[in-house]
Amino acid sequence: MAMFRHIPQPESLRREEPVRPELMSEVKLYRNSRERAKYDNMADVFALIQTIQCLEKAYIKDAVLAAEYTAHCSKLLVQFKAAFKQVQGEEFPDLESFMKQYRLDCPAAVERIKDGRPITIRDDKGNVSKSIAEIVSLFITIMDKLRLNIFAVDEIHPDLNELIATLNRMSTLPPDFQGRELVKKWYCTCTPSRSCLF
Repeated sequence: MAMFRHIPQPESLRREEPVRPELMSEVKLYRNSRERAKYDNMADVFALIQTIQCLEKAYIKDAVLAAEYTAHCSKLLVQFKAAFKQVQGEEFPDLESFMKQYRLDCPAAVERIKDGRPITIRDDKGNVSKSIAEIVSLFITIMDKLRLNIFAVDEIHPDLNELIATLNRMSTLPPDFQGRELVKKWYCTCTPSRSCLF
């Protein structure tokens, strides 16, 4: 601090403000244990939404293995359902009202919560056409990137990851389906430093 001695201090720093005790007192959000539990429950819901959002982003970036993602996401979704029942009522009848009140912007978490399952778990009941359309769309996207000479792994990898996840959700495909094995081989070729566990 001695080296800054020669720098003049502004007037507001030189004069001492009187200490105001009311500004030093603790502010409580609750008056009783019921209100405290309410705020604790809302904090849990807020934290779970943020955590699911971060997990979804990590999976999209391939920073977490599919098996780990599935286990953690399933656990978080169960915890969210239990926690949201504690705060659900007139003030927060649904997830959207809670997110609007606390200005949460977590679209991936909302989608996952509405689906009620991790993206890696198969569920193509009545959605076979949708899954087929997604697979075709992803194949076309990857082919277009390659035709445009986009060979960067970070450009192609997310689409391959999504393609594998969509193929895995299709329960109508046999387990040894050649297309799935070929896409996994492409995926492993793109990520030589990572273990290829599916």
